[in-house]
Amino acid sequence: MIKALNTAAILTIIGMLPSVALSQSINLKGQLGGSGILGNDPAEGRSSFEAQLVYIPTISFYHPLNDERLLDLELAYRLNRTYSGEDLLASAEKPYRGWIRYSTQGVEARLGLQKIAFGPAQFLRPTSWFDTLDLRDPTGQTDGVEAFRLRLFPSSSVSLWSWAINSTMDTLSYGGRAELSMASGDWGITYHQDPTQRPQQVGLFPVIMPGPNNRFALDYRYDGFIGFWFEGAALASDKSDFPGFNRYTLATFGGDFTLPLGNGVLLMTETMSIRGTSSKTSETDDQTYSVFMASMPVGLLHQLMAVTQIDWKSERIFYYFRWGITYDYFSINFLFSASPKRVDYDFPASYLPASLAGFGNVLNLMLIYNH
Repeated sequence: MIKALNTAAILTIIGMLPSVALSQSINLKGQLGGSGILGNDPAEGRSSFEAQLVYIPTISFYHPLNDERLLDLELAYRLNRTYSGEDLLASAEKPYRGWIRYSTQGVEARLGLQKIAFGPAQFLRPTSWFDTLDLRDPTGQTDGVEAFRLRLFPSSSVSLWSWAINSTMDTLSYGGRAELSMASGDWGITYHQDPTQRPQQVGLFPVIMPGPNNRFALDYRYDGFIGFWFEGAALASDKSDFPGFNRYTLATFGGDFTLPLGNGVLLMTETMSIRGTSSKTSETDDQTYSVFMASMPVGLLHQLMAVTQIDWKSERIFYYFRWGITYDYFSINFLFSASPKRVDYDFPASYLPASLAGFGNVLNLMLIYNH
């Protein structure tokens, strides 16, 4: 239903474009990215060199209805090719964004394929329910969801969200969020109900919900001499006969501080704990992850970032380093990562991703052009 409404609404606006183009703003932009990856732990039968090309052309349009009301839309398409040596490893073409928005000073309503992200956590995010954001990715890209989202702003310190999201199985899920900004910090409380019957992974961590589930989250952030945040979530499914875990709690504590060295050295750390519980067997499983990051600008063009992530239960450590150079519309990124090899995982090789990224030592040169 949301997809049908979205398509009809966008086609209606596109039909209006010729009559308003002379007096309104139409913007054509895009992001073109290319990367070459060299790694020492390729999958069986794969090359130790990979190349990727991604292009996202975007058209946006806005039409002021009056001094206080605005109608705008954005359409974007993602084209992606990944090669392992001379062989095509993956090819994908799909819509990236496709939404229409009506906004006033106190209301924002958006319909279509869009980004929905919230919560103060940076890397270890319990509420990454609808996005795939990763600060280590220089492109800043994330998948979108087919949704209708309504945001109300009754005051400058309060915002109220509600949404209906269409899953890939055409199941509508619903939720909402309230945010409150105070002198003592920013608070957020979130609820989401998903009636999807099939098992699904929720977020970017190994949290598998066996069927219909309810999700609750609470988050807080304080920005002062030292930044501090908390983000916690509880997820529960009514499938008590499921042999695995049907209830999860996730909690992340984080903080950051800027050292007054040079242009400033940002130090950040986060720790997340995940507990899975089975209603059928009362069995529990605990996992803990930590991230340590240092980031600093060098002059006007250069940015350095170093990240260490630890999986305490499996005793795996991941290292990441990025040197980024940005000039005008261009960005050059030199990346190095050191991760456990494929043999260090307790999974058959066929269950692991075929890409070089995330396994062994990897060198990556990434070029990005934003126009």
